[in-house]
Amino acid sequence: MAFAAGLTDEVADGRNLNLLVQLRWLAVAGQIAAISVVHIFLGIDLPLVPMYGVLAVLIVMNLISRTRFRNWRWAAASEMVVDVLALTTQLALSGGATNPFTILYLLQITLSAVLLPRAVTWALVGLVVVMLGLLIPFHYTFTLPEGVELFPIYIVGLMFALVVDAVLIAAFMTRITSNLRDRTQRLAIMHQRAVEEDQIVRMGLFASGAAHELGTPLASISVILGDWRHSVTDPEQREEIAAMQKAVDRCKAIVTGILMTSGEARGESPHPTTVHHFIEQLAEDWADLRDFEGLIVRNDFGTDMQIVLDTTLTKMLMNVLDNAFEVSPQWVRLTVERAGDDLVLIVEDRGPGFAPEILADIGRPYRSTKDRPGRGLGLFLTVSALRKLGGDVIVANRPRGAEVTLRLPLESLALRRHDA
Repeated sequence: MAFAAGLTDEVADGRNLNLLVQLRWLAVAGQIAAISVVHIFLGIDLPLVPMYGVLAVLIVMNLISRTRFRNWRWAAASEMVVDVLALTTQLALSGGATNPFTILYLLQITLSAVLLPRAVTWALVGLVVVMLGLLIPFHYTFTLPEGVELFPIYIVGLMFALVVDAVLIAAFMTRITSNLRDRTQRLAIMHQRAVEEDQIVRMGLFASGAAHELGTPLASISVILGDWRHSVTDPEQREEIAAMQKAVDRCKAIVTGILMTSGEARGESPHPTTVHHFIEQLAEDWADLRDFEGLIVRNDFGTDMQIVLDTTLTKMLMNVLDNAFEVSPQWVRLTVERAGDDLVLIVEDRGPGFAPEILADIGRPYRSTKDRPGRGLGLFLTVSALRKLGGDVIVANRPRGAEVTLRLPLESLALRRHDA
């Protein structure tokens, strides 16, 4: 007795095949126990050699199912047919249709209705009907010992078979349902990520177009400011022009980063560096661009290691630092740690923290308390980019402020020979 895992369009579900193997082992153990009780305690002569031969076939099928047929599309249906034929053979060797364990056919049909395609299930129902019809004329008729009546044995056997059938159906159906629920949840997550990636593509196209449009006027403004600064003699005005020039340079860097990310500019390619140097340089550049002196850097990474720095990581971390700076303009802390094979970057602030409804949907687009266009896109893009690299983002509220943790596998940043 066994069930087959659900068929998909390409391969059978692995976890349901594991359930198949477990159920077949239970079937072998149960049949050995039943044969022993009937033969030894009730004294009924049974054809033990062919019955144990059927059990040997089931054991061999179990061993094969763990390896050979695991990725074969029709393994589930084929194994279900083998189980029905094995059950029919055992029934034919032990009384045929008068055997109360014929009710175990219901287990096969119930599980196939859940796991197999409709056409395969109805084909299996037809096979069961044919096997039941053949059991009536073709079966081994055993002789009861003197003084033993068939009807009491049949009633006890029927009750026992009903209990076994009910327990097996309840136990394995709940596990199968759990497997199907997990698969549905995974499909829902994949669908959600596909929708989010589609939004990223649309935003990327929009940002790329905007970057092209902004490039020319920013360059003109930069030239004009340079000429203006050289023609002005007032120190205060020169300082103001320098601040304006710095802001324009930042805008130009942002535009260049957008174009590089979209593949339309290659002014800077991934280059070898170390974790310590990357953190020091990033913190210095970020604080300098924003004239911010409240950034605290705590480097607990430990022994330095070489990595290949991609601008994507820099942009992600700067975006998180910008969000923290916006709500906490006096104090921001960046902590760098190593957790096993992961690089962990923690950004803390002393702002109001995340609202509960935002925590529930963190990393989703347009989920933010900021009342302006583009709200929530920064963290959404950060989460999406990190997932592409095999990492993740965890956000939490602290007693004072919020904490954003970026976890990224060091393998994705590892220095390879062709990068050196």
